[in-house]
Amino acid sequence: MPMKEYKLRFGLVPDGCWYTNLRSALPKEVWDRIRRAAYARAGGRCCICGAAGRLEAHEIWSYDDNKHIQKLEDVIAVCPACHEVIHIGRTSLMGREKEAQAHFMKVNGATQSEYHAALGQANREHAERSRHEWVTDISKLKTLL
Repeated sequence: MPMKEYKLRFGLVPDGCWYTNLRSALPKEVWDRIRRAAYARAGGRCCICGAAGRLEAHEIWSYDDNKHIQKLEDVIAVCPACHEVIHIGRTSLMGREKEAQAHFMKVNGATQSEYHAALGQANREHAERSRHEWVTDISKLKTLL
């Protein structure tokens, strides 16, 4: 049975791609320009749940599981609660999985068992992707500057 498609999803990054992010790779002023543009495009609201308030920039990556290419697709504005769900591994290490689970369920209209099924699927994808070395494609960056 195919997994349900959720509005708010986990973004488990393959182990070999950890710490590969624009914020740490770009000069601060360039990253600030990219994240502020994402906030402006979002109109001050989370792109996932629509919450107003403090926003954080989140990089959207796609993964070509055949060619092992991690490709930057976009940088979007998300609220801290959605960002914690996306980065559930880090969130769990910080002791905040319970709050993230509640937010996932609220945003997606999901049950606890659906939350665990989606997390299990994300963990299986993560484990498989972590078995490979990845090439990073940031050609999208040109359009974000």
